[in-house]
Amino acid sequence: MKILVVDDHPLIGAALRQVLQGLDPQIEALEAQTGAQALRMMRKTAGISLVLLDLSLPDADGFDILRESRERHPDIPVVVLSATDTVESVMRALDEGAMGYIPKSSNNQVLIGALRLVLAGGVYLPPQMLRQHATTASINTPANLRPASYQNIGFTGRKAQVLALVIQGKSNKHISRELDIAEGTVKIHVSAIFKSLHVTTRTQAIVEVSRLGLKSEPFGVILHAPGRA
Repeated sequence: MKILVVDDHPLIGAALRQVLQGLDPQIEALEAQTGAQALRMMRKTAGISLVLLDLSLPDADGFDILRESRERHPDIPVVVLSATDTVESVMRALDEGAMGYIPKSSNNQVLIGALRLVLAGGVYLPPQMLRQHATTASINTPANLRPASYQNIGFTGRKAQVLALVIQGKSNKHISRELDIAEGTVKIHVSAIFKSLHVTTRTQAIVEVSRLGLKSEPFGVILHAPGRA
């Protein structure tokens, strides 16, 4: 397994290499110190399983690199690892297709757990993000949706597949290609998913899925909040 660490601070890179060895001794940690170098390595290096991306890079805005990497390499999950942990930053990263957002203040156990979750196909959100969202969501979400399941919110197999790909940060175009359905059909499914979850944006859908602990193992994806089995 190859994990690309994009960070221009050598000490951070060294610390992450040690943490990744704790995740799996067979992991090969690759390093890039600029956005341009990261994109070049993603283009030329086969077998990258995950990208850990710092948002503060010397040559580019980290969000721009996130957006470009998701567009060019939609099958490579990207996790943001940042010193900034504001709700606005987390929401923006999810909007750009990140599969997780880990504050640099997190301890090694949290980091390893988050990476395991993402590698299993889930999405990691900082606990404070879910706590802040829960207050509003608990008011707007009918009681019969808690705890949620795909059955009691009326998802068909296709809707669950579309939701799984939305969670992975895939665009409607990429979802259309992967499921071999028309892009217009994808839009219809996404709109229905939003209605079922009582949300209006993809980011809200990701947060709500994580909060509710929805799972969709039959479609190869596990979606749950930090700390839930």
